[in-house]
Amino acid sequence: MFIKILLSYFLGYLKISVEGYFVERFINICKNEKIAIWNLKRSKSISLQINVALQDFKKICKIAKKTKCKIKVESKRGVPFLLNKYKKRKVFLILLILVIFFIMLSSNFVWNVEIDVEEGQELENILEDIENAGLKVGKLKSQVDKKEIINEIRYKRDDIAWMGIELKGTNAIVRIVKSTEKPNIIDENEYCNVVSDKVGIVTKISAQTGTANVKAGDTINIGTILINGWMEGKYTGIRYVHAKGEIEAKVWHTKNKKITYNTIQRQETGNTENKYAIKFNNFKINFYKTISKFKIYDTIETENKIKIFSNFYLPISLVKVTNKEINEIKKTYNIDEAKNIGIQELEQQLEQEIQDKDKIVNKIINTYEQEDGIDVYVTYEVLESIGTNEKIVY
Repeated sequence: MFIKILLSYFLGYLKISVEGYFVERFINICKNEKIAIWNLKRSKSISLQINVALQDFKKICKIAKKTKCKIKVESKRGVPFLLNKYKKRKVFLILLILVIFFIMLSSNFVWNVEIDVEEGQELENILEDIENAGLKVGKLKSQVDKKEIINEIRYKRDDIAWMGIELKGTNAIVRIVKSTEKPNIIDENEYCNVVSDKVGIVTKISAQTGTANVKAGDTINIGTILINGWMEGKYTGIRYVHAKGEIEAKVWHTKNKKITYNTIQRQETGNTENKYAIKFNNFKINFYKTISKFKIYDTIETENKIKIFSNFYLPISLVKVTNKEINEIKKTYNIDEAKNIGIQELEQQLEQEIQDKDKIVNKIINTYEQEDGIDVYVTYEVLESIGTNEKIVY
């Protein structure tokens, strides 16, 4: 359909209005006859506007007569009508031909790579991996081996469950479904221990099946067996089971940061300057002097690729460079001020990390003075349920 529309632009097309009580039937017949119509706009219940290729106009007239609809040509568009209009302007005609040739040549290449990860998730370095696999801007579409690229990336990464590549116009759309890490679930019929997945001090343990291996007050490390996957009876002896139970422990969440006595804070003044450039693939032309009028500034660069249709990108992009003026303010803190700043920042980080604030039982603050600042350590002691199953290997 896209190729038909693009071809219609070069061969000429008409913007027409269709009016009648059977416009739906008119559209259906056009579709059955495989006549390309686009930009369909309905103004009334019995009236609509469409674009149709010049060579299909006679067919459209026959369909309109068959469905008792009236047709009116609103405007004539496309290259033939432009040439007729500007046939005395040779320079314009030459430029127009060059532009058409440039567009037709560009249509054989990939000028944009669009990555669509399910539910807006992010994958680290995915664009780099896609480019290394052979799909990059400026690549001939005929040289893009979609199957090979997908296999190479799937082999390299284990965080992708599904991947597909679709070439539309000059746009390469890469659709990805991210894989989710599944917990190691052990079947109820298999023998297993319950082991610790955190460092802490046991506060409560209750074994439903199996034999408790630790007691309240014991210090545990990651991998310590909490409940053994066996039980011993007076008459049955030792028998292996799928260990279950509830274990609560006091675990520690620690954050640290160094606060220097002399520091520099950066603040935006609100003053900005905008500069522009144009890029032809990797070749950039600046329309500004590289030196900014600001002494200290942050730079934000945005690039907008030019496209004719939704998926027909050109190897041209407009670049906007925004410089934001920055003031650097020197700040000097005494020991108490530096300590309070560090504690406040670390407490905020820890409270965002800990989901259940009611389980926080203690807060420990340690500070260590240095020549140029102070090291601050904040530790929260939190009551948490711990333990994970580990299969018994004979």
